[in-house]
Amino acid sequence: MQLKVLLRVPARNFHIFYGKSVASVNNILNEGQNEIQTQTHEHKLKMSGWQIHNYGDFDELLFSDRLKMPQIKHSNECLVKVQATSINPIDVAMLGGYGAAVLKVLRCQPSVIEFPLTLGREFCGTLIQNGMSVNNFKLPVGQRVWGVVPVQNTQGAHAEYVCVPDYCVGMVPESLTNTEAAAVLYAGLTAWSGIYLTAQLGGVCGALTADGGGANKRVLVLGGSGAVGSLAIQILRAQGSQVLATCSENATELVQSLGADCVIDYRNPSKMATLRNFAPYDLVLDCSGQGAEAAEALDFKYDQYVTFSSPLLRNIDSSGVGLGLLKNFANILEANVKSLTNRKGLIKYGFFIPAPQGIELLKQLVERKKLLPLIDSCHKFNELPEAFKRVKAGHLRGKVVVSLD
Repeated sequence: MQLKVLLRVPARNFHIFYGKSVASVNNILNEGQNEIQTQTHEHKLKMSGWQIHNYGDFDELLFSDRLKMPQIKHSNECLVKVQATSINPIDVAMLGGYGAAVLKVLRCQPSVIEFPLTLGREFCGTLIQNGMSVNNFKLPVGQRVWGVVPVQNTQGAHAEYVCVPDYCVGMVPESLTNTEAAAVLYAGLTAWSGIYLTAQLGGVCGALTADGGGANKRVLVLGGSGAVGSLAIQILRAQGSQVLATCSENATELVQSLGADCVIDYRNPSKMATLRNFAPYDLVLDCSGQGAEAAEALDFKYDQYVTFSSPLLRNIDSSGVGLGLLKNFANILEANVKSLTNRKGLIKYGFFIPAPQGIELLKQLVERKKLLPLIDSCHKFNELPEAFKRVKAGHLRGKVVVSLD
């Protein structure tokens, strides 16, 4: 009996040890299987796109088909498969480091340069996924959408997928192709914000709703053949404004076709002098990059002069946030003192603002056939650096777009 008991003890201990060994092996196998599934899942979440790892010239634009696909991190975000995008002057400027100091502050990481960086401020594509708080009736998954990327986002639209807040996305007007849709929102919202947020041409309703406004107002658009200027003319004409525009002589016919009441060759001094005959202007909208300094050279009266060429980011890049902001204040104060001394109007800066009411107004104008974007050139996705070069060369007739289809 004693021998049988002694023999049973090691057998029982071996059974316990063996059971634990099996469990350990099973755990190892399960962990390995999960790791394989995770790696396979991560492999499926790769995408193609263009990134920069340093600020510099066009050779910093690097293509990869192994980029990490963006994922929804907040409940109000939308994931979109990009079918067309565009190159804006801000993309070319950011490639060279423009606005780096401010953008680091906006990203809440002032001590870190966030590379790699994917550029691209606007897109057209297919809505793939919505966050939990996104209205699926307004933005149904699987439908074609257009949108913009907030400037603080490090992952832009020059990739196969982009993730942005729902207020930056809307349904595409059916009449537009993908490339046309990718040429509207960034320039259109820039023009809209200058007209309705900065200049308040439509009053409070024009700023807070998609009602627009500006009937019977007289507006001079400097640079009417560019992306922002061409859309500004169409927005204003649709609202019943009287629009005069400047451009080069070879773009005169094009700008007239947009609806401008009078088009002036800015290189012809005698014709530029005729602008006095239409003064005073309710608004002079600088879409040509002349800046606040150019207002001093205008020899006619205006109520407001709005320019999109603000020294804000440039001053902060060169002098830091504190001193840069002081420089900006000094610049705009000096410009306004000179303007008011000469009995002219206020000088203001306009900026791109991603506002849903602005997106809605642009959509309504497209659907009413009152607005159509100008396409300067269209490039394939693998030709994106060439598209950057085209934008930097200047003298564009509309937008430079890139197709991913």
